[in-house]
Amino acid sequence: MKTYLEERIDWYDYNYRNGNALISDRQFDHLEKNLLRTNPDCDYFKKKNKLFLPSLEKNSLDEFLKGLLVDTRLLIEPKIDGCAVALQYSNGTLKKAISRKGNDVTSKLIKVQDIPNNLPVRGVLQVRGELYAPNQSPNISQRIASGFLRAKEGFPGSLSFCAFQILNSTLNQYESKKNLSKLGFTIPQDISCNFTSQVQVLRKEWLKGKLFKKYPTDGIVVKINSRKLQLIREKSNLDYPYWQVAIKS
Repeated sequence: MKTYLEERIDWYDYNYRNGNALISDRQFDHLEKNLLRTNPDCDYFKKKNKLFLPSLEKNSLDEFLKGLLVDTRLLIEPKIDGCAVALQYSNGTLKKAISRKGNDVTSKLIKVQDIPNNLPVRGVLQVRGELYAPNQSPNISQRIASGFLRAKEGFPGSLSFCAFQILNSTLNQYESKKNLSKLGFTIPQDISCNFTSQVQVLRKEWLKGKLFKKYPTDGIVVKINSRKLQLIREKSNLDYPYWQVAIKS
């Protein structure tokens, strides 16, 4: 059972992440330190500090669109071919980075130029993105990025990082990326649409090479924008409980 202090901190943290700070950073830090001193093993710290990379479902567009209202706001983003990574910042400092397989690649990613080592944020921030080689074909981009992560030594000058999502946020997809951009991350181009029929049109545009030409893409990613609808999908009993899908063909 949560203590009163843990409930208060959860509430303040929730509001802060939704742009409604109820107390100052100094007051929040004081409460968090008290909780760490009195109950370091509570669920609050376990939840905050667990870094993971959720899987991205592929090639199930019809299943993904099934059940969505026609006016559901969707975002279409490039599926950049590289290596998926997750970053974790603690009080603004990059503390941990993991690959898709869960390997710790922190010492590698702190060398990548467009991954900030320090941010003007407090608490824990978890970022999901793609490490890739610009101006390369998709296969070569993926090969260069994975080779860099595997090698003992390597120069990351030819690599870039594109941030897609704040993993531990309650913001919708658009606001999540907007915040990442303000923090100095490069975010992907996107196209917003409100009708599921438009997704097929945009998919055909990508197949013709007319969408997201600046990236080494091997598909597009379709995402539900609303965080509320994302959570409904994740917690539903639907056959397809995912709020985003990668389309490769």
